[in-house]
Amino acid sequence: MVKRREPTARQMRLATELRRLREAAGLTSRQAASLLGVSPAQITHIESALAGVSEQRVRRLASHYACTDEEFVDALVAMATDRTRGWWEKYRGLLPTSFLDLSELEHHARFLRHVAILYVPGLLQTEEYSRAVFSSRLPELTGEEIELRIQHRKERQQFTIPYEAVIHEAALRIRVSDRAASRAQLKRLAELSEASHITVRVVPLDRDDFASASSTMSYVGGPLPKLDTVVRDALHGSAFLDSEAQINTYRTSFRKVEAASLDPGQSRDFIRRLAKEL
Repeated sequence: MVKRREPTARQMRLATELRRLREAAGLTSRQAASLLGVSPAQITHIESALAGVSEQRVRRLASHYACTDEEFVDALVAMATDRTRGWWEKYRGLLPTSFLDLSELEHHARFLRHVAILYVPGLLQTEEYSRAVFSSRLPELTGEEIELRIQHRKERQQFTIPYEAVIHEAALRIRVSDRAASRAQLKRLAELSEASHITVRVVPLDRDDFASASSTMSYVGGPLPKLDTVVRDALHGSAFLDSEAQINTYRTSFRKVEAASLDPGQSRDFIRRLAKEL
């Protein structure tokens, strides 16, 4: 058995779900190994994503763990047997692993949701806006590192799944670059909001009784609700959250932020008015 050197976030999620099933069944890794006819070390490697797992073994483990959710098991099998080498692989070794993990996560997503407080969401940014954001990072990035990030972001923007962004007015007003770049970004945002798969909502600064927009988040819809993921920006990359309690919290948070926002038509008009003010 060849051990993986750097499991992806998707592989880690499969490993986590298999561990959760075992723990819910009240079995130790040694007991699970005995049922499967393998060594305890192999179960440990599977549950830490250091080793792959076949469809047969996923189904046998699910059976031993008394998991009767066939749709969920099928989703785990799909994760275990997927051999996709997506466009993001060409950035391996050039960009932080979290960039690639995010791309893979979005590639397999059913839908995307985003709450933005300080910046326009990356999937909706113009090239000039993205360059200004990356240029402000500390420690400073080299010109080559900035261009790689911009190109990676442009490729991420070629998505076709349903996407909903709720953007606070503060993010629309903050000028990451000059007035012209801000105006161009707002115009581009208004244009994108007319796409059939993109919904943009704005939360105005003067909204009363609003304390829900505490931070930025991305919500990624998995093949099943229990396989959804929340992505949070962290100091050294993205943090992927997937516990049931966390997912439920952020589902509720998104609903509250969405309820406080303008409808898509009003939001588009709002954005266009801001662009004219610049």
